[in-house]
Amino acid sequence: MASDNPAFEATFKQMFRRHAAGVAIITADLNGKPFGFTATSVASLSAEPPRFTFNMSRSSSSWPAVANSTYIGLHMLGLENQALADRFARTQERFEGDHWEPGPFDVPILKNVAGWLIGKIQMRLSFENNAIVVVEVVDGLVGEDDTPLLYHSGSYGQPVPIDYEI
Repeated sequence: MASDNPAFEATFKQMFRRHAAGVAIITADLNGKPFGFTATSVASLSAEPPRFTFNMSRSSSSWPAVANSTYIGLHMLGLENQALADRFARTQERFEGDHWEPGPFDVPILKNVAGWLIGKIQMRLSFENNAIVVVEVVDGLVGEDDTPLLYHSGSYGQPVPIDYEI
């Protein structure tokens, strides 16, 4: 089986390091305590009704909040939010400070991001130690226009326009 082959696992990891992805933060409230994590697996699912998906590890410290909450927040990050992305990816002090506030349905809302959505969780599909979460959008706000924050090859970056002539 290919997944038992260490060389294949290295190939898999290298391939997905080459796949640039937008950076977002998912937040939730569980019993009055805020939770959140940095995510690069967010994808639009449908426009009618507005839905998105994200993937996460069920061993994540934020999984209990996502598993037991009805509503979650999705925050799209711009280049100005790199420190926030690092904070939610690498520290446990994610909500210390005044960079957030309680939002609709008590979902933690991060300030000064490219935009945020509040969604009602429609489905959680567990597969081994991972989960796919489907969310229907119920509220949101587009923030200031900013250059998108991307994650590629183990570091943050930004898109660069391609010269194109017709």
